[in-house]
Amino acid sequence: MLSLVIFGSFFLLALAGIPLMVALLATTVGVVTIYGMSYPLESVFLSFIGGVEPFILIAVPLFVFTGELLAHGGVGKRIVEFANVLFGWLPGGLGVVTVMSCLLFGGVSGSAIADTAAIGSLVIPAMLARGYSRGFAAALVAVSGTLALLMPLSIPFLVYAFVSGVSMRTLSSAGLLPALLSAAALVAVCMWHGRSTGVDMGGKPASLRKIWVAGLDAGPALLMPVFIIGGIWSGYFTPTEAAAVAVVYGLLVSMFLYKDMSYRQIPELLLKAFITSATVMLVIGATGALAWIITAEGVAMQLADWVGSVAHVKWVFLIMLNVALVLLGIFIEPLPALLMAAPLFLPLAAAFQMDLVHMGVIMTANLAIALYTPPVGGTLFVAAKLASATIGEITKHLWVMMAATFTIVLLVTYVPGLTSWLPSMIAKWG
Repeated sequence: MLSLVIFGSFFLLALAGIPLMVALLATTVGVVTIYGMSYPLESVFLSFIGGVEPFILIAVPLFVFTGELLAHGGVGKRIVEFANVLFGWLPGGLGVVTVMSCLLFGGVSGSAIADTAAIGSLVIPAMLARGYSRGFAAALVAVSGTLALLMPLSIPFLVYAFVSGVSMRTLSSAGLLPALLSAAALVAVCMWHGRSTGVDMGGKPASLRKIWVAGLDAGPALLMPVFIIGGIWSGYFTPTEAAAVAVVYGLLVSMFLYKDMSYRQIPELLLKAFITSATVMLVIGATGALAWIITAEGVAMQLADWVGSVAHVKWVFLIMLNVALVLLGIFIEPLPALLMAAPLFLPLAAAFQMDLVHMGVIMTANLAIALYTPPVGGTLFVAAKLASATIGEITKHLWVMMAATFTIVLLVTYVPGLTSWLPSMIAKWG
């Protein structure tokens, strides 16, 4: 009963438009007051502060600032040019370039919104000039932008690693194969669309010289994830140290190598990163307060017992998990949704003897889908604005892409080897 009151109260407040942090704290304080619990309200404050104290969370604002740097510099432009030389000759070539550009830039930024905005602003005008509809262009950018969440520098992965206690090194490598499979599924959709509509039939492959020149130009940008991820996987960097290195590398590349950014732009980017990070940290603290009352009152165990009575086998639990996460993600951004859902679902995953790294990839992949699920969604709105398209125009083309990506999510959900193979190989080589 208490679990229904907690979740019901929170969702009512959130759907009423109350700011997420206020909804979380109001639910926590309301439950303590209504049920006459003996906890002093100072406990809420202490749990809030405790939620934002861990050292690893310093990496969040650093990675957010890195994403801002790269989104406003020339990194995205060079990645698109490199992808165009490699893949632009395929049927649906410009769509394929969009997918691969988002995949590569996502490996640098770790942010779906930054990925969508940076790549979308470059490729959408070119797609419209080629004859693609506004709806298809916006839908493809909205979906492809979320590939960033499964790439090794994913910010949601960093937060999940903090909540669950799993190794960021292992988690970052676990998401790479699912990201590549999702990209391959979207590439297939683009090639089918290009051929079936005749809008983009492709052409001749680029010469080796053009590939070499484009590769040299994009090389410093493409080396960034290799450098940062290699440091994490090899054990030379902690995630927090890697985030600091990413900021320095991003500044050097954008300001001194590509010279696409001046000193005057840095204060504005710092302010944007500060606002985003402050919002995330406030939600993390408020989620910590709600997680404290959930843990103290044994709500997670009650929920585990209920799920156990409904889902007697693991595959039924996984279906329920996928549906619940997509529905949650429709109303709440991935980071706060992950912070809310992880403390609830992790005990259930343990009850079904699931690997917590596999669980992290499943949760992140489902919340990524929610980012472009109509009628709301972060990447959906960004792409719609960039393409000047209505949600109705986008939705007509979105379903086939959602079917492709959700098929990959189901495959990842029921084939744990897709998330465990690469980490096991890295551990063997290490």
